[in-house]
Amino acid sequence: MTQTTIAESSMNVTIEGNVSKGFERVADVFADLWGDIEVGASCCIFHEGKKVVDIWGGYINREMTVPWRSDTLINVYSSTKGMGSLCLAILVDDGLVDYNEKVITYWPEFGAEGKQDVTVAQLLSHQAGLCGVDQKLAVEDLYDFPKMVNLLAAQKPFWEPGTAVGYHAITWGYFPGELIRRITGKSLGSYFHEKVSDPLEADFFIGIPESQISRCGELIGPNRARKETKMQEPPRSAKFYDVALLNPSIAPYRDASSNAWRRAEIAGANGQANARGIATIYGALANGGDLDGDRIISSEAIAAATKIEVDGEIDNVTGTRVRCARGFMLNSENAHGPYPGSFGHGGAGGSLGFADPLNNVGFGYAMNQMQADVAAPSRSSKLVNSFYDCIASR
Repeated sequence: MTQTTIAESSMNVTIEGNVSKGFERVADVFADLWGDIEVGASCCIFHEGKKVVDIWGGYINREMTVPWRSDTLINVYSSTKGMGSLCLAILVDDGLVDYNEKVITYWPEFGAEGKQDVTVAQLLSHQAGLCGVDQKLAVEDLYDFPKMVNLLAAQKPFWEPGTAVGYHAITWGYFPGELIRRITGKSLGSYFHEKVSDPLEADFFIGIPESQISRCGELIGPNRARKETKMQEPPRSAKFYDVALLNPSIAPYRDASSNAWRRAEIAGANGQANARGIATIYGALANGGDLDGDRIISSEAIAAATKIEVDGEIDNVTGTRVRCARGFMLNSENAHGPYPGSFGHGGAGGSLGFADPLNNVGFGYAMNQMQADVAAPSRSSKLVNSFYDCIASR
């Protein structure tokens, strides 16, 4: 590993951390992100079971007065879904859940309104038609886990389950959460800590303890970018966009940077993490479930969790083509590198985590400035491409 100060960005932000020989290009690309809209961020990559990139820089707030530190945490939105998917896969590994079994086997009340035949695999792959609820919600309702579970169990699907896919942006997290609670008696956040983050010493929380909140940075909405960019709204022509994403509308600073949000366990959207925490977990998954002798899951269970359930269908919520496994998103348009079998999950605004089993890569990127122009190349894609360029040139 090399020096502590890695690079200086075009706006004189110091990039700190460590980069192994042969991967310096990643740090250069990371520093270049401050020539655009980056405010604070971290990037970490494991390769062949070893941490080869672990860098960070910038600031945790919009005013750029408080430095981003090695252990800074940030809300990573839907990158949290990958962790919920992993928790369910561990239950499967332990023989406590079957992906092909009906949800009502574990959660009988779920069968209301014609949902009695929905399988666990369909539920996790956004095919259950429960991308939202009919009742008008406030953000505070999302913190009430029992209320949300009961609403979803009673909800009539927005389409016939199993006939279409539609991104369950927020509601998804309550599904693995309730299954875990019914089977183990534990919340998803505590189960995740016990089975994943604690054994791997990974800096990732779903429901952060009060003692760790001071480490959290503030999200900056796309409309607050420090550099003027071409704003382009995401497509809203999809039939259920408003149902999934605007009930309730979640503000990045007012809501998703509040302590109430951070303390809640919204496994679809409120994980607090840094790139090192994300990459550590995916590093284990890329390495067959083991990292430095700490095994969290078998390779067979990883294969089962990443089985294709949706392959290129148009999503009813996002209007885009998607490839879904059993909670994990499968590689599409090389977002997870060149290997089609890579899997992981990204979050609104730009965070990303994935595992590439072929090349034994675990990748993590977390930032506070959300992407402003959704049509522009993402910052994570620039980092991913630079890393694979380094591999190719070795």
